[in-house]
Amino acid sequence: MIFTHDTEHALAVVVDLINTGAAASGTERLGGLPGLRAFVERNAFSDVGRLTDTDLVRVLDLRTRFHAVFRADDVQAAVDRINEIVGEVRTTPHLTDHDGYDWHVHFFAPGAPLGEHLAADCGMALAYVVAAGELDRLRTCEAPDCSRVLVDLSRNRCRRYCDSRTCGNRMHVAAYRARRREGAAPSPRTAPAKKEPATR
Repeated sequence: MIFTHDTEHALAVVVDLINTGAAASGTERLGGLPGLRAFVERNAFSDVGRLTDTDLVRVLDLRTRFHAVFRADDVQAAVDRINEIVGEVRTTPHLTDHDGYDWHVHFFAPGAPLGEHLAADCGMALAYVVAAGELDRLRTCEAPDCSRVLVDLSRNRCRRYCDSRTCGNRMHVAAYRARRREGAAPSPRTAPAKKEPATR
């Protein structure tokens, strides 16, 4: 494990949130409250009450701003974006052991709106990544037709694709077929050698 469990969980939430957008996946999956509810359920958020259109607007704004962190040209640009996000919410660090997880820290106040929950916990998770000198683990999929993001949590920093079963498998198959085509290509023919005229 590169980071603590709660940090890695928050990073997974950020990735899922960004990848619900058309800018990353080509399809909008968070266009209304049903999509927002599905996002909350999929990521097993705790202490989230009734969702409203105000929550949706705030989450969509955060999605764009989180995505900007992944696209930042350098560390300072990422730091500026993260500081803006966490600086706009009232962080209230407290220990909790909800849902069977051991003690860990939440940075949002109990009962806080979903937007504050995301800005505080996910913003702090991104801050930990930068503080650890690991910004290059925040990546965009290397498949040429994919813009989804990922967090590379492998020890040797070797993850290149958002999903090994989709983009990863497609790219490996494409590379294999390209190698097969190169191996099967006929070698260029050489012109037959000219016969020397017979001498008497």
